[in-house]
Amino acid sequence: MTSPSIAVTGLGLVTAAGIGVAATQERVWSGTPTAARTEHLAGLPVDFACTVPGFEPNKHSGRRANLTQDRFTQLAIAATREAVADAGLDPESWDAPRVAVVIGCGLGGVSTWEKQHRNLLDRGAEAVSALLIPMLVPNMVAGNVAMRFGAKGPCLVTATACASGATAIGTALDLLRSNRCDVVITGGAEAGVSPLIVTGFAQMGALSKRLGDPGAASRPFDTDRDGFVIGEGSGILVLERETDARARGARVHARLAGYGASADAHHLTAPDPEGTGARRAILAALADGGLSPADVDHVNAHGTSTPLNDAVEAKVLRGLLPGGATVTSTKGVVGHTLGAAGAIEAALTVLTVRDGQVPPTANLDSQDPEVDVDVVAKAARAQRVDVAVSNSFGFGGQNAVLAFTA
Repeated sequence: MTSPSIAVTGLGLVTAAGIGVAATQERVWSGTPTAARTEHLAGLPVDFACTVPGFEPNKHSGRRANLTQDRFTQLAIAATREAVADAGLDPESWDAPRVAVVIGCGLGGVSTWEKQHRNLLDRGAEAVSALLIPMLVPNMVAGNVAMRFGAKGPCLVTATACASGATAIGTALDLLRSNRCDVVITGGAEAGVSPLIVTGFAQMGALSKRLGDPGAASRPFDTDRDGFVIGEGSGILVLERETDARARGARVHARLAGYGASADAHHLTAPDPEGTGARRAILAALADGGLSPADVDHVNAHGTSTPLNDAVEAKVLRGLLPGGATVTSTKGVVGHTLGAAGAIEAALTVLTVRDGQVPPTANLDSQDPEVDVDVVAKAARAQRVDVAVSNSFGFGGQNAVLAFTA
């Protein structure tokens, strides 16, 4: 049986590049980095990050948001509000049991965990909030979104490290194809810019230590890259079967054609040096959408700005896509948002397909000779993109790839 066409009808973004799709798109397409020193990281080995500017949670989640929700949930609710409105859907009138929520998150409520642990150590058990658990557990991002918008279908959170957001969107695709629901609110959210998490990544040697110039620290595919810059944010997509979307007169931004996933089964944090798992995931996503490598016009790369990851991904793309697809990494602007990255980048890939313009890879001054692919740099490039791939790879060898079509 032929799989139904799945449409992206709504987009929502909250990133270091701005609150909302328009603000994020403008800064990402300008190639202007967002990394800057962050007060609550002062004194740590790495004291900069990509944080969401001027975010007011009560404005998006209600006046008690600061008391009842961790920041990762607040970011997701704000992005969901925009995505649902963009899709032209009314939560007051939709068929709630047929609306699902699937959101990826790698860490959960780390700021809540840190704060309440300090309370326990400094002031004793009575100072620990009764809301500690519902604020920190990762599944509450989907639970809170479902409650806020009255979505009563399947409610899931996926955790595949930095592939979590893409895994969530792939899971949403399967839910729609299997007719388990009619609408899926899907994407990712993460708020990991905390002293403990940043220190942990720094101790691993994963973060850039370009302390003298934070704005230039995230430089995917550049010869002088030395690690990623941690970021925070949320990306949410509304997915529907295209027949349903057309029937209600909805605008279709693009189509989600395929999803592929694989495991490297190789190392705790390092990718398989041959990239065999990543290659399988890309091929699986294309095959799922009835596509071939020769069809691919553009790749939104995982492109973390770490020496090994960028080299391996470029090697895979060079061998798999000899037709010369353009490549970009938007992490040069928004940083690496961990469990939200795959969803934010999926939304940016949808915009690339819709608007026919590829954003540049920020800070790419001298492309690594090992990266022998057509990386868009310096300025956005006009290009008709009929087929685009969004790559997401996570610790533990988790690979998730999405294929979008015009």
